[in-house]
Amino acid sequence: MGSVNGAYYITKWMTRQDIRRLGSGNAGARNAGRELGKKGFLYTLFIDIAKVMIALSLTSLLFPENKIMLLVSAFFLLFGHIWPIHLGGRGGKGVVVYLASTLFFIPIAIIVLGLIVGISYLLIQNFTVSGLIAMLSIPVTAWILGEYYFEIGLFILLIIVFIPHLTRK
Repeated sequence: MGSVNGAYYITKWMTRQDIRRLGSGNAGARNAGRELGKKGFLYTLFIDIAKVMIALSLTSLLFPENKIMLLVSAFFLLFGHIWPIHLGGRGGKGVVVYLASTLFFIPIAIIVLGLIVGISYLLIQNFTVSGLIAMLSIPVTAWILGEYYFEIGLFILLIIVFIPHLTRK
């Protein structure tokens, strides 16, 4: 399910074009928003969040109380989103998938993230940098809450999210 890329399919549906040939070339919600407007951004968010929630819910039903299987599922969702085979390994950067996974595992971490994004944006005036800095709070919040499996897993997933941010434009 990770390789179901909202930006790619919404752009194909709305314009018959490949999002990877438009704007920044990234197959993610932010580029879809720039190229398609609010509607494209919101549709992309909906698809990418829904795929995560459906996949993690199914994993939770199949493997009740098994945090390791949930993290494995989140890993495959993220890996498939960033490097989808059918799109030649050129997908999104994984931010929405990471945040949706966090929302599923530890909802309060999203509230903490939002506060940190707001404060850091006021200080540095750069949304991307503020968001990436704030995402570092997610494994810390998991640690503070005593969610040790999620602390380690979310830290590893965060490192994976940073890879395309460091290697792509």
